[in-house]
Amino acid sequence: MTQTVLVTGGTGRLGRGVVARLVGAGCHVHVLARHVRDTPPGVAFFRGDLRKGEGIEPAVEDVEAIIHCATSTTGDAGATRNLVIAAARAGSPHLVHPSIVGIDQMAAWGYVEQKLEAERIVEGSGLPWTILRVTQFYDYCFENSRKLARFPVAAPVPAGFAVQPVDSDEVAARLVDLALGEPAGRAADMAGPSASSWVDLFRSYLSATHRHRLVVPVRIPGSRAVRRGALLPAPGHTTATTTWEQFLTKRLQHNAAAESA
Repeated sequence: MTQTVLVTGGTGRLGRGVVARLVGAGCHVHVLARHVRDTPPGVAFFRGDLRKGEGIEPAVEDVEAIIHCATSTTGDAGATRNLVIAAARAGSPHLVHPSIVGIDQMAAWGYVEQKLEAERIVEGSGLPWTILRVTQFYDYCFENSRKLARFPVAAPVPAGFAVQPVDSDEVAARLVDLALGEPAGRAADMAGPSASSWVDLFRSYLSATHRHRLVVPVRIPGSRAVRRGALLPAPGHTTATTTWEQFLTKRLQHNAAAESA
């Protein structure tokens, strides 16, 4: 039986990958987002605002699962609460919620505090649910490396940040597998194939882009938990296969092709 799945934030970086995989799996797909953007043929687009509680009801109607990819630097808890209320009124869809590895160790950070509260809302929703905590995306590491490389001589890089970033495309595939399966509660964390540091990731970026910068590790206030490994996945985590180096090669080739087109 073909499932109908709603993707919130389905026009964002993670959401686009999720939508593409759902379409490939033969699902009926609803996308809920604030701004109209291109979506694949056959995808039903719903314009709405989760934080304001607007436009949610039509999007959740008749769906069997929801993959909640929408996120923002502010208001995630309220947005999740509004989604849960609308979903519960519509039925009992399986709610799949991507979250962040280690957030319970960094709850003093504003964005992280919101994400942790959103998890609690999902857990207490009364809906069947799955939460997948993932590490930082390669895309995020790439964009931050680009910004750091703009410093003309020396680049200040967070010191002691132990990380194990992951390819967002593989996370999208995992979310779809979870959504089309039975509710799992807290699923095993997901991370990339190898642990590294912000310093080493940035140095790899410089090498791949043939740039030379003096790398200056800088201690970030309030980052003790991160330096102690809070951003690393728990034992027994799901390991993706794409490496940082493979991602860099593909991304740089894509950017070069786009610039020459």
